[in-house]
Amino acid sequence: MTATIVSPRLMRIGGGSVGQVAEVLGLFGLSRPLVVTDPWMASSGTVERCLEPLRQAGITAAVFAETVPDPTDTVIEAGVAAFRAGDYDCLIGFGGGSPMDTAKAIAILAAAVPGQKMRDFKVPATADKAACPVLCIPTTAGTGSEATRFTVITDTGTDEKMLIAGLGALPLAAIVDFELTYSVPPRTTADTGIDSLTHALEAYVSKRANPHADSLALSAMRLIGRHLRSAYHKPRDAAAREAMMLGAMQAGLAFSNASVALVHGMSRPIGAHFHVPHGLSNAMLLPAVTEFGLNDALPRYAEAARAIGVATTEDADQVAGSKLLEELRALNQELGVPTPQGYGIARETWEGLLPVMARQALASGSPGNNPRVPDESEIVALYRKVYA
Repeated sequence: MTATIVSPRLMRIGGGSVGQVAEVLGLFGLSRPLVVTDPWMASSGTVERCLEPLRQAGITAAVFAETVPDPTDTVIEAGVAAFRAGDYDCLIGFGGGSPMDTAKAIAILAAAVPGQKMRDFKVPATADKAACPVLCIPTTAGTGSEATRFTVITDTGTDEKMLIAGLGALPLAAIVDFELTYSVPPRTTADTGIDSLTHALEAYVSKRANPHADSLALSAMRLIGRHLRSAYHKPRDAAAREAMMLGAMQAGLAFSNASVALVHGMSRPIGAHFHVPHGLSNAMLLPAVTEFGLNDALPRYAEAARAIGVATTEDADQVAGSKLLEELRALNQELGVPTPQGYGIARETWEGLLPVMARQALASGSPGNNPRVPDESEIVALYRKVYA
């Protein structure tokens, strides 16, 4: 088996590293950034953690702060207009997954031929060209977008969350500073934490797994399994925050070089149609989807349980697999993950959209990487199982 490995050219990791943003740009001869962030980052002043070091280095950065949760194609088009209106030589995605995904998508669409839309780049198409380099600075420990060749954008015409993949979405560099996560609220810590755990687990059991991605996925699961609860319950726990940030980054590298699978395939339609945060919809699905494929990759799931810390080397694989399911359910309960019904989604609306969501999940390609590949009816059955 031949594996193609991709990663950012540079990753600056550690507490306070955001203060080195100007230095990182300088390493690549960049000095005219457009910072892509969201309205809260701008209004709260958090974006100043990025802007002030730039100013001190004599760099005046413009800000595009129109990013929305589950970034849309219309926001990307507005971002492209802002990018083209200035003399920028790079983009900085500052924030959670949405600003980073937005920055990457702006770079892709700005390099497109006239008339092309974001939907023209969704999988199975490839998006290998970008108009400029992208530097990503995550403020949550979850999406791993700072390290991946993916971006996810919602098509406002169809309410479809489109997976877009290619070298055009791969950041040139990333700054991974766990101190930026201290102010993240518990709900976001939980959702992004389970998101990163899902990235690592799916990369490890994926049909496209490879030894390089495996090593990253196992390391990520060890870090996340041992520190997610502490980060949730004790937000100022520096050791837990640092471990979660490193684990999220490693999980991003893992799935960028392997793939995600059925959880993500089913999660995207929930986010698109019901505006459930991505990490939360992953958490809703993770126990049931893991159970669905458990016996088709039992040794891998068992090893994941050992990495997370809920099984030992003495446990038989079947025992370890059962302990993994127990842990995923217990984690959801402790971190207050609701069912779709508990989130407030009406049963009749959920039922009415199941065929559409199942088709969209399959079209994304991610379910094809799952140890047990479902058909449309099995995906519908899984959606029904997790509802209540």
